[in-house]
Amino acid sequence: MDFLRSLLFFWAVAVSRARVQQEPSAETSEGISINITCSHPNIQSYDYIYWYRQLPGRGPAFLVSAVKGSKDVPEPEG
Repeated sequence: MDFLRSLLFFWAVAVSRARVQQEPSAETSEGISINITCSHPNIQSYDYIYWYRQLPGRGPAFLVSAVKGSKDVPEPEG
């Protein structure tokens, strides 16, 4: 449990320094597309942004990543 607390602490510190600007949550229904956007004032070429999905009652699961300047992102499974 201490490892999990440490991991969450370091994640919180990293997020607080990142100043990422995005909507806190988004919802859609099955079969309906959704756009997920995010910006960061200091993002550099070749920097990645990662998105995670957290369903009610579950932990975060990796969804997709993108490189600065990329446009097309393949649809994730599920």
